[in-house]
Amino acid sequence: MSSSPAFLVSHVPLVPRMERLLQAPITLALLLSNLGVSLYAFTDPSLLRELSFRPHRIRTHREGYRFLTAGFVHASGTHLAFNMITFYFFGPLLEGILGIGAFLLLYFGSELAAHALTFAAHRDDPNYSAVGASGAISGVVFAFCVFFPLRNLYLFFALPIPAVLFAFGYVFGSIYAMGGDSRGGARGSVGDWIAHEAHVGGALAGVALTILLEPRSVQVFLESFRQLLG
Repeated sequence: MSSSPAFLVSHVPLVPRMERLLQAPITLALLLSNLGVSLYAFTDPSLLRELSFRPHRIRTHREGYRFLTAGFVHASGTHLAFNMITFYFFGPLLEGILGIGAFLLLYFGSELAAHALTFAAHRDDPNYSAVGASGAISGVVFAFCVFFPLRNLYLFFALPIPAVLFAFGYVFGSIYAMGGDSRGGARGSVGDWIAHEAHVGGALAGVALTILLEPRSVQVFLESFRQLLG
């Protein structure tokens, strides 16, 4: 392997996204798993309750399996589509850069870290529930920001914004939403199912895991800004 950190990003194959997806078996398997489990759960609300992330039940009933299962069910078709479309755009590229083993660690490590933060915040609330792959996908998105901090992402598919600015906005927006929950957000709605802490925990874990799994990513990140400054 080349000693230059630029090797990490300059040799990513520029192929159509669908073809890239077919060359990324882990991303494809996770996409299909999320779609299959979530769509089935839409027909059986009891399954949604059984698989969701419920910190109080984890603490009192030792239902630790929820740390993983909650990432495969979603609150609605819109919630599912948003997460899976995001993962479709970012997953194959990161899997190509990191490799299968490291990508698996990134995805599930981010999910576990996201749920750990949610657990710490809500372990005493018997009414709290959350679902979705947002924590894991936040980790993937922020890993992308380590490798490509200045590449434009398109907010709402139209507004270009550098990845690093998107990342900070994403974190601060989630922190604000967490504050809104603590100030007494409406309960009993679909919003109850979405864990804003998971976005923050997943994002932080995504950056940390990317650096641990591929230390040269730090040089890639810094080199991007050196090039910007000339």
